[in-house]
Amino acid sequence: MGRVLDATPVLPPREEAVEDALGRVLAADVHTRAPLPPFDHATMDGYAVRATDLAGSLLLPVVGESKAGISPPPLATRSAMRIFTGAPLPGGADTVVMQEDVVAEGGVVRFPRIPDRGANVRRRGEDIGAGEVALARGIVLGPAHLSLLASLDLARVGVVASPRVLVLPTGDELRRAGTPERPGSIPESNGVAIASMARRLGATTELVPTAGDDAAGLDRALSDALPRADVLVTIGGVSVGDHDLVRPALERAGVELAFYKVRMKPGKPLTLGRHAGGLVLGLPGNPVSAMVTFGLFGSLILRKMAGRDARHTTARARLGAPVRHKAGRRELVRAVLDGGVASPLANQASGAVLAMARANALVSVPEDVGDLAAGTDVDVYRFEAIGL
Repeated sequence: MGRVLDATPVLPPREEAVEDALGRVLAADVHTRAPLPPFDHATMDGYAVRATDLAGSLLLPVVGESKAGISPPPLATRSAMRIFTGAPLPGGADTVVMQEDVVAEGGVVRFPRIPDRGANVRRRGEDIGAGEVALARGIVLGPAHLSLLASLDLARVGVVASPRVLVLPTGDELRRAGTPERPGSIPESNGVAIASMARRLGATTELVPTAGDDAAGLDRALSDALPRADVLVTIGGVSVGDHDLVRPALERAGVELAFYKVRMKPGKPLTLGRHAGGLVLGLPGNPVSAMVTFGLFGSLILRKMAGRDARHTTARARLGAPVRHKAGRRELVRAVLDGGVASPLANQASGAVLAMARANALVSVPEDVGDLAAGTDVDVYRFEAIGL
C-alpha cells in the first residue's frame, strides 16, 4: 500500500460553485469577511423593547413593525415594536418578548412581567466574528459546511480537484450488455463495476469502449485515454499469457511501471504505472479480482488524489464459519457481516459475481497464517469503505 501512496500525487486546487462542492476537500482555510450573523435579529415573533423601559410601566404603545428583509427605524423611548422571526432588531431595542407572553389590544401591549434583557435576540457576530477561520483546510465538505459557506456570502470555494478516472476494459470476448450474442462472447461487466466504484469514491468517471486483444487497437485506445485521465484503469490483459497484451502496450505508450503482481488472493496480477498525466492501474480480468483490487488499491489512490485521508479503516469481527487458507498470500474472503459476525460465503471463486453481490464485507486473512477456526477474531473491510 505504501508504494501505491508514494506514487500518487494530490491534485491541484480548483474553484467550484458552493452547491457543487459536496464531498470535496477544502483546499485552504476560509476566513469570514463579515460577522455571522451580520446584524442583531429576533429569534421569535413578538415585540422588540428596551428592557429598562418596562421597569417603569408594563404597558407600552406599539410603534411600527420590523419584518425580515427590511431595515426598521430606531425604536422610540418607552415604546414597543412588532417584530417577526429573523427580522432586524431596531436600534435602541435589546429584547424581544414572545407574542404568546403578552396581551396586545388597541395599539398597546401589556407585559405580565419584566423580561430578561437580551431574551430572544441573536446578536451580530454571535456565531463568528469578522476575519476568523470559519472552516479549516482539509475538511471534507458536507451539507452543513456548504450552508455555512453560503451564509458567509460565498458563491465559490477552493477545493482539491476531483480525480478524473477513465476505465478501459480489454478482451476480444467482451460485448456490451444487451447487444446480440456471438459465439464465445460474454457481456462486459467489469467496467460497469469499476466505474461505479470510482464514482462512489468521489471521482468523475468515463467508461471508454472496450479494446480487443490486438496490439494496434490497444495502442490506439491508450493514446486516446492517457492524456484525458488522472487515473486510467485497465481491466484484463496484465498477466503473462500469449494474449495478455496490456503491459507491453503500456510500456510502448511511455508508462513507467512501478510494480507488477501483489501477494494477495484474489488479484495477484495487479500493475501500477506512472505517466506524464497521472497514474495507470492495471486490474486483473476476473470480476471479483478486479473489484477487490480496485477496492483496496484504487480507493487509496482516489482518496489521496482528492486530498482525503488515504488510510483503510477496518472493523473487527468474529468468523461465523471456518476459513481454509494456505499461507503465502494475503487472502480477501467474501463474507456477510452482521452484528459483529462475519460469515464467509461458500463460493470464493474469482469469477463468482453472485457471491460478490450477496457479500457486504471482505475478511482479511494474513499471508503468514493457515486455516482459521470459527470464532476467530479477524479484520474486516466493509464494502462501503472501499467503494463497493
